[in-house]
Amino acid sequence: MRKNLLGKSARKLLRRAIPKSLQFEPYMTNWVMRETNCVVRTGPFQGMKYTSKSAGSVLIPKLLGIYERELHPVIEYAISHPFEVIVDIGAAEGYYCVGLARRITQTRVVAYEMDEAARQQMKELARLNHVSDRLEIRGLCTMEEMNSVLDASVPTLLICDVEGAEAYMLDPLRVPALVSMHILVELHDFVLGGLSDVMYSRFQTTHEIEHIWQQGRSRSDFPYRSFYTRCFPSYMDIAVSESRPCRMSWYWMRPKHEPGARAAL
Repeated sequence: MRKNLLGKSARKLLRRAIPKSLQFEPYMTNWVMRETNCVVRTGPFQGMKYTSKSAGSVLIPKLLGIYERELHPVIEYAISHPFEVIVDIGAAEGYYCVGLARRITQTRVVAYEMDEAARQQMKELARLNHVSDRLEIRGLCTMEEMNSVLDASVPTLLICDVEGAEAYMLDPLRVPALVSMHILVELHDFVLGGLSDVMYSRFQTTHEIEHIWQQGRSRSDFPYRSFYTRCFPSYMDIAVSESRPCRMSWYWMRPKHEPGARAAL
């Protein structure tokens, strides 16, 4: 306890000693925005223009192009596959839906996001990347919405990041078209214990399921160096972190029988 109190006191003194403009968040965020010119640096969405904010997740890894790097092969697969529709539920400010709309010019993209501020950011991101005419932005995704937008006869990619509500949304008994969808879902077992097991049991007979685990990041993933990163190398560790509550994972589920499917390009 004494050691923890001393640690807290030292951190308070350090914060007071360092000017606000040089403290982690303003310093690193402003620096990366300047270096990248708010354009995604690497990865599947390299070259995507970005806003100065991120909704519900961290900004710096997105600008660096290392955000959810574990999913890059899935995204490249999606770009090469002949999907006619992409549906993104829980789209936040639009990292995936705008990025995919930008890379796949002939595909209809529908994005659901219940937060009004995030939807406004998504509209701005779509405008910056000239995809506003091909991105449908909607609010809360209900079961009725899912049944109306998902068509079992159309090759479709469904991306789902809904903070545990996947237990309700991704149910093929309620949404029969799911059995023919490609589905990328972030799993939130820390919200609802055993959720990943429930998802697996629902789709194991209709889909090939790959379990993808979040991997660690290190300061070597941060491409820039300065006097302050030499003084405070932990700044780089924090900058590349995605600030997850725990180690996250995803299911990448490909249907065993996709209506109208043909070989990926």
